[in-house]
Amino acid sequence: MYPGTYANTHPDKPAVIQAATGEVLTYGALDEGSMRIAQLFRTRGIGPEDSIAIFLENHPRFFEVCWAAQRSALRYTAVSSRLTAPEVEYVVRDCGAKALVTSLANADVAAELSASLSDLELFMLSGETGGFQHLDPMAAAMPAEPPSNESEGVTMLYSSGTTGRPKGIRRPMSRYPMGTKPDLFDLFLERYEIDGDAVYLSPAPLYHSAPLHFNLNMQRIGATCVVMERFDAEDALRLIEKHRVTHAQWVPSMFVRMLKLPQDRRQRYDVSSMRFAIHAAAPCPVPVKQQMIEWWGPTLHEYYAGTEGNGSTGIDSHEWLSHPGSVGKPRNCKVHIIDDDGNELPPGKPGGIYFSGGGEFEYHNDPEKTEASYTDRGWSTLGDIGYLDDEGYLYLTDRRAHMIIRGGVNIYPQEAENVLITHPSVYDVAVIGVPSQDFGEEVKGVVQPMPDVEGDDDLERELLAFCVDNLAKFKCPASIDFEGELPRHPTGKLYKRLIKDRYWGQHDTRIV
Repeated sequence: MYPGTYANTHPDKPAVIQAATGEVLTYGALDEGSMRIAQLFRTRGIGPEDSIAIFLENHPRFFEVCWAAQRSALRYTAVSSRLTAPEVEYVVRDCGAKALVTSLANADVAAELSASLSDLELFMLSGETGGFQHLDPMAAAMPAEPPSNESEGVTMLYSSGTTGRPKGIRRPMSRYPMGTKPDLFDLFLERYEIDGDAVYLSPAPLYHSAPLHFNLNMQRIGATCVVMERFDAEDALRLIEKHRVTHAQWVPSMFVRMLKLPQDRRQRYDVSSMRFAIHAAAPCPVPVKQQMIEWWGPTLHEYYAGTEGNGSTGIDSHEWLSHPGSVGKPRNCKVHIIDDDGNELPPGKPGGIYFSGGGEFEYHNDPEKTEASYTDRGWSTLGDIGYLDDEGYLYLTDRRAHMIIRGGVNIYPQEAENVLITHPSVYDVAVIGVPSQDFGEEVKGVVQPMPDVEGDDDLERELLAFCVDNLAKFKCPASIDFEGELPRHPTGKLYKRLIKDRYWGQHDTRIV
């Protein structure tokens, strides 16, 4: 199952629709383009089990490059289009890429890379600059035929790098025949009731794991993917109505943005076609999810997993209403909650979340980080803290790295964030630990007010009181600062490190 299947049966069916321009990539064009690019790679000596890097925005031909790599048994690394040249160079070198594919939109960064990566094959879509070759005419001159020894490749994506350098997540290369279904593919189709008639809205950057793999899997089944160049709350609603979207994948901050729209603009669009509003990547505040279910009905389906692919949980709306705040029960794995000494904890006690029975992974070129992610029993973790209830449902408490220790008391800032984001004057919020002479750390709120709301002393007092009314006082911020905009990635990930560094006297401003 892959685009070539539908190129033969439905060549004119849209595989990808660019949301902003309406540009359509049909299954026939996707399959042909990927074959030509695969042939180009082969002529440049890039063959099975070699690596390439893809440094693209949500470009109309993004998936041609991906499927060219997939059908050539390559490892391919999608690189954030927000990176600086040194950051791109680090990932490209670390993954061992023999080629880098970018686009004219990234010409400035590409110009900086052309000298330092001159030993690689450098390709550019939509134009050329410096040492980058114009891929379009070169690929067009290649035969539209499958490469010899065609077999399945694999992604090697990088962690987001919120602490230190990003790390590649390496999984085994299968070398299965092209079209072989990925592991858990049938479960994916069954869980979300996906078939070739599905229309999938993709509102996030394609270089991230979940958006990339969801789109690729949708194309394996012959569905249509509507790709937003960047997320906008009202535009997402408009696209659901326009394309009769049946499935989409979100992060909680996107729900918040949509819920913060004025009521008349929210209700302007018909979203009744949406059957599965899938969400993950961060815990969703209970009031936010309740409001989304009230608005969209029981279409929300949440999962907890990581790029590492070592395990997952899932929960639908009906289960969640009986277990609010949960991210569900394990699927094809087992969840263990353990303390710092490796002891398994009983229900209701928070600790490190570990998976067993799921997939295995390693962090590329970082055996120490790999070893630290596994117990001596072979259980692995993503670095999150949580607990199980008596029925086996998992609840996330926070990232271990985000925990605040105030006078010896552990405080999970997610709880205060979940309260403050529901205040009508708050557009975005981060709760962090800042230095305290008395307690070691103190709880600080950093708030982005709603447009036309002034972040002043009156609003600070109002928000502090609101938090105390809804949460134990020791968990609440002692003070609140206001910012014009918080550093949030297009995927919805909040870069707390960039906020914390300002309070702890550090100045690393990298966003990846």
